[in-house]
Amino acid sequence: MSIPLIDPWHLGFVLDHVLGVGSLLGLPAFADHDGDSAKAMIDTASRLAEDIFLPSYRHLDDNEPRIENGRVVLPDEVETALIAFRDAGFSGMAARVADGGLGLPCTIANAAFLQFQAANISIANYAMLTASAAELLAHHATPEQKARYMAPMLDGRFHGTMALSEPHAGSSLGDITTTARLLPDGSYAIRGTKMWISGGEHDMGENIVHLMLARIEGAPAGVKGISLFIVPRKRLDADGRPAVWNNVALAGLNHKMGQRGTVNTVLNMGEGGDTIGEIVGAPGQGLACMFTMMNEARVGVAMGAVAHASAGYRISLAYARERRQGRHPDAKDPASPQVPLVAHADVRRMLLQQKAAAEGGIALTLYLSKLADLKAAAPGEIARRDAGLLLDFLTPVFKAWVSEECLVANFHAIQVLGGAGYTRDFPLEQHYRDNRLNPIHEGTNGIQALDLAGRKAVMAEGRALDLFLSRLGETSSAASDDARLAPMARRLSAMGAAIRISFERMSDITRTVGPRAAMARAHDAMELVGCATFAWIWLEQARAARAYRAESSDAERLRCEGLVLACEDVFARVGPRVEAAAGRIAGEAPAYLPIDDAMLG
Repeated sequence: MSIPLIDPWHLGFVLDHVLGVGSLLGLPAFADHDGDSAKAMIDTASRLAEDIFLPSYRHLDDNEPRIENGRVVLPDEVETALIAFRDAGFSGMAARVADGGLGLPCTIANAAFLQFQAANISIANYAMLTASAAELLAHHATPEQKARYMAPMLDGRFHGTMALSEPHAGSSLGDITTTARLLPDGSYAIRGTKMWISGGEHDMGENIVHLMLARIEGAPAGVKGISLFIVPRKRLDADGRPAVWNNVALAGLNHKMGQRGTVNTVLNMGEGGDTIGEIVGAPGQGLACMFTMMNEARVGVAMGAVAHASAGYRISLAYARERRQGRHPDAKDPASPQVPLVAHADVRRMLLQQKAAAEGGIALTLYLSKLADLKAAAPGEIARRDAGLLLDFLTPVFKAWVSEECLVANFHAIQVLGGAGYTRDFPLEQHYRDNRLNPIHEGTNGIQALDLAGRKAVMAEGRALDLFLSRLGETSSAASDDARLAPMARRLSAMGAAIRISFERMSDITRTVGPRAAMARAHDAMELVGCATFAWIWLEQARAARAYRAESSDAERLRCEGLVLACEDVFARVGPRVEAAAGRIAGEAPAYLPIDDAMLG
């Protein structure tokens, strides 16, 4: 019997009892869907992921993309899975109906997409990047561009990428040198080299649509001179059909530690002839437009981390229940039967930490997805604005803090299996390698910390931070009436106070010493907010579990008690981390600020 890599009971519990997804489905924007259709979409995704995506998980790791006669060759299983994904209607599931999508709430769409990410992240990446590119075009492209490029992407016929980095400019996008020369017909000739382009070259589908940053000739230096362009692999003819090659040349492949089935490329534009691009948005607004896709992709990357943590947890839990090894410390008879691994205290410790990361990550995935739905469809301008602010605030936290916790979860999954976990006989070592990219992908976690501390905490005159702290306060107040949860409610309230004081301290440091000294504390700010966010979502799950257990079956009551115990364990572990991070922010300059590179040895 196969192991569900995303636990269906927990997923349904979060949707129904923690987030109340029924209220979303009652909004006019989602009137075409109901609870039954939402469940059917998730169930279909689970079956398709298990039947089509999962069987090639190891195969893609063993047979990574290669170049033959100047073309990228991928295992056939990649395109087979993506065609099945498209034919089942998943390509445009969260896109608006007016744009050609299914119009599902993001909350349901992402609950479904987690299934594919857990089964085979390398294949799911192609779909995630294409959906994110289509979302950018939905917000910033002209109607004609949407018809020519976005619609085929939502149909699953075109693939999408983001082409930002260059060999000399990874995350430092203000230093890119790719140029765009205006042509008489209003299009642009693009010339330059792009690096780390996932899905950048292959023969799947009819076309690849690169969303590429470049600098129009004569534009100012820095980010203000960056514009955004649609650069197709093949130029479209007058009828919108892919026609001649657009001189996007494959210069090489990057060979990765994990996620090997997602081809990662170096591309040269303007090699052998003009590479033609169409501008998206206004000149000089390229980075602002690209953030639509980047934030979508950052959520997608964090979801991938969560999916790996969940898969690792489910696999190691099944192994620990089956594998018999050793005896309890008080067992005196060496001839007595061995006990299952799950009976050992230290194994339970590691399983519980995995449960916390995986199920806390799933709950945060769906909570951020609900914020995206409310940002788009909530009744009332203020409600939509506040949902967007809170989503913007939590996106770097979700991407950075959660991706690191989920990587640690995969560490524990390997450890539960012992030596077997370190072998290729089990997929855990591959999940760990695949997951290791996520703290780097779409902006390293250090960049996410700078974004949180330097931008998100102060945007809208601090309203985003206020909204976050109000959520902590509301949950703390609601949980304080339950004697079992009251101690954690008090700790959550104290975490909120520590966050407020810490950001005030960083503001003072910026004003009196300078931003460099303040931003040296960005990692601690991320630790502080990440721990509090994780504690908060777990207290929300515990509250729902305490309310639901009275009306549930015996088996469900045990599951609910497991959620409460996991919540207690989370608070016991992250509480001291919050205090330590707040103490470092309040203290003197961190040692890594004044240290000279010569002192490092």
